[in-house]
Amino acid sequence: MERLSELEEENAALREALKEGAARNTEQEAELAEFAAQLELLRERLGQDSSNSHKPPSSDGPGAAGRNGRSKKSKSGRNRGGQKGRRGARREMFEPGEVNKLVHLFPETCCGCGHELPETPDIDARRHQMVDWVSGGRHITEWRRHEVRCDRCGALTRAEYDPDVIPSSPFGPGLSAAVVLLTGGYRMSRRNAAKLLSEFFRIEVSLGAVSNIEARATPALKPATDEAERQVDDAAVKYADATAWLLAGLTLSLWTFASKAATVFRIFEDGKRKTIRPLFGKLLGVLVTDRASVFGFWAMAMRQVCWAHLARRFVAFSQRAGPAGTLGRELVAGTKLLFEYWHAFVDGTLSREGLQTWMDPVQRHMEESLQRAVDADIPRLSGSCADILAHREALWTFVTHEGVDPTNNHAERELRAFVLWRKNSYGCQSERGLRFAERVMTVVHTARKQGVNVLDFLTRTLTAHHDKTTPPALFADGAAAA
Repeated sequence: MERLSELEEENAALREALKEGAARNTEQEAELAEFAAQLELLRERLGQDSSNSHKPPSSDGPGAAGRNGRSKKSKSGRNRGGQKGRRGARREMFEPGEVNKLVHLFPETCCGCGHELPETPDIDARRHQMVDWVSGGRHITEWRRHEVRCDRCGALTRAEYDPDVIPSSPFGPGLSAAVVLLTGGYRMSRRNAAKLLSEFFRIEVSLGAVSNIEARATPALKPATDEAERQVDDAAVKYADATAWLLAGLTLSLWTFASKAATVFRIFEDGKRKTIRPLFGKLLGVLVTDRASVFGFWAMAMRQVCWAHLARRFVAFSQRAGPAGTLGRELVAGTKLLFEYWHAFVDGTLSREGLQTWMDPVQRHMEESLQRAVDADIPRLSGSCADILAHREALWTFVTHEGVDPTNNHAERELRAFVLWRKNSYGCQSERGLRFAERVMTVVHTARKQGVNVLDFLTRTLTAHHDKTTPPALFADGAAAA
């Protein structure tokens, strides 16, 4: 009986333990269910774009899925461009009363007997027109190639077509420059650019004509692009950054290499070091960038790491719990002090010597905090801080070198225009489009930095290219960029 009583007590204890275990299991299942719900919510938010949320299409990144859930349109089997059997389009001639300038061309000698011919007007003369845009608006020039009958032999002779007299394109350099500025500098779609010309200036330009104007402008812009590259290469301080670009759905790498006086854009197949290295020329001066390993070819002592990138990283640390959050908040506080002193220097409150004096304890404090973060061996924090310390030589260049900013905001602002272009057009569709995009943006951004009227410069550039004369210079008297 005593043994039975012991067994009953043990059994009761086991039942109680089972009840407690069941209760804990229920709690754990509830926690797991809550975690699963949170995970599902995070997945849902991560997968949101303009097709499944209130977000606008402009918020979608490169290669984002379309409304049908596919990242690319299905192949139709048709070639690009106009299809066989479509209704053709041709330019209509302006009426004689709309022509601003009329040029008559007469044959000098008879094609039959060589006799000198009189300048007799021909009512059926061959007409060639060029429409241009000048400060006063639309300007139309017409050339008329007259056909004259010889009084001696009766043969008919028409004035020959001379490409040095009659332009091959029906669009003048002023109008072509305006189109280039609209589609390149202002990143308008070709369709909207054509609509603007039609509605504002009564100039009809087809989409194909807009593309042809861009194609003719691309080689004309190369001398100015080369000039901008030389200026940045010779600058004492330069800024570099990159973003994605698209070529018919294929992701490429778009780079900017800029100084305070010039900006260069280049589009590469990828962002690997060996691919982008030619952009950086002679490797002279101070380079301001983020901590990407791709910049390893530049001497660390002549670099400046972007503190805006570091500040965002420290904020992420500060939002974590435990020691990581404590260290993160300490780094955030030090960074705020750094920018406070820098802004005082920019405002003129601090001299260069004063900046160096005030920044010295900040430098020691920040490096000590980073080292403690490394020694703490905290996942996703210590390794990042170790990498920052590996760039120690590039953290404080702005304190001692004139003209160096502690952030890479200059390059990021330059790239902003291209990012907006990408969102509106999803990149380019051809290699020629890539060259046009990088060259026109290089010329437009650099001209604006130099205070040069962009439309006037583009007009003179296209005119020089057509006339095979020396193109205009972006920099007056070959002045070096700062």
